[in-house]
Amino acid sequence: MTDPAAILSDPARRARLAADARAQLVFFRASLTPDGGLATLDHEDRPIPGALQELHATTRLVHSYAMGQVWGAPDCTPVIDAGMAALWMRHRDGGHGGYVWALDGTGVADDTKLAYGHVFVLLAASSALAAGHDDAPRLMADIEAVLEARFFDEGTGLFREEYRRDWTAFSTYRGMNANMHGAEALLAAFEATGAERHLHRAGHILDFFTGRMAPAHGWRIPEHYTEAWAVDPAYAGNPMFRPAGTTPGHALEFARLVLQHWDLSGRPDDGAPARARALVETALSDAWLPDGGLAYTLDPTGAVAVADRYWWPVTEAIGAVAALLKADPRPQDADWYARLWGVAERLFIDHDRGGWYPEIDAAGRPSDGQFAGKPDIYHALQADLLPLLPGLSRPMEGLARLGPEG
Repeated sequence: MTDPAAILSDPARRARLAADARAQLVFFRASLTPDGGLATLDHEDRPIPGALQELHATTRLVHSYAMGQVWGAPDCTPVIDAGMAALWMRHRDGGHGGYVWALDGTGVADDTKLAYGHVFVLLAASSALAAGHDDAPRLMADIEAVLEARFFDEGTGLFREEYRRDWTAFSTYRGMNANMHGAEALLAAFEATGAERHLHRAGHILDFFTGRMAPAHGWRIPEHYTEAWAVDPAYAGNPMFRPAGTTPGHALEFARLVLQHWDLSGRPDDGAPARARALVETALSDAWLPDGGLAYTLDPTGAVAVADRYWWPVTEAIGAVAALLKADPRPQDADWYARLWGVAERLFIDHDRGGWYPEIDAAGRPSDGQFAGKPDIYHALQADLLPLLPGLSRPMEGLARLGPEG
């Protein structure tokens, strides 16, 4: 019987992944504007007039091009430099501390301070540190202090959500999404610094959501919570960042992070691979659509609530299934891996210009219902690069050994 994990070592598949990663890095270099700033791009790699530069976009560019730099891709440094400068000089609030959410051409457009954005600053700092950027140590020290003082709740071991610019609270909302990306950033910080507290905190977040919440809710992780961390099933907020119901793409991200943490922890006998598999298989079973792609949200029973097809759940499914193929390969994993890449290549990847279309309509055509242009390299670049690596953790070290030919 053929080893299902062999699909990850297939030379033709690996060559396509490396080529797509290189094309993405070329496309998104156009984010760098002549004045040294950063822009959101349309489908043809032109800056979108008047588009805000949001904190998660700035940080994800730094993270992505740091990955590209350690991989050996050319011309990554200017984008990293611009992103690091924007974080320190423009997003960073020199008066109150922390990092504001959005910038426009003249200054601060949205001064909200969100855990979601701040944990991505930690991810950017960690990746820049791994890439050897001179400004990474100061950014790391600053964001660690802000997260510790303002967002991390020692009593629950989870992140608080949101503040006004002066750190007054304006809601009691608590969210899974910020904590999931918090776990991602903490794992990257541990890999970059060796500080055990980051690994421990990431483990607590992962245990709460995947060890407690997921099995109690049919392996569908509730998104929204009260201040006391009780599930809030009636909550419906921002349709992009806080949609009602559950989001299978997030369950897939969690599965990959569970396996990364398990690997970094020495692969203890704690059931992590089984939890990851339950999350992946439930999300794919619930959300896979007849014409390909994954539904954006589900109701608590697993029925499709919003059938819109976005690129990022497909990318996260690729990463999660690839992680299962490395940790606990089964024949169905190889089938899913091939199916997911089939729909990515058929519907989402822009083979002419580079980058992935973020949204596909019912007819399989690029759409702008929720997203303008091509807003992000992060999800799709990781879908290319992480399956190329032999391990489940320490991707920066793996990329440095791999080289840009894959």
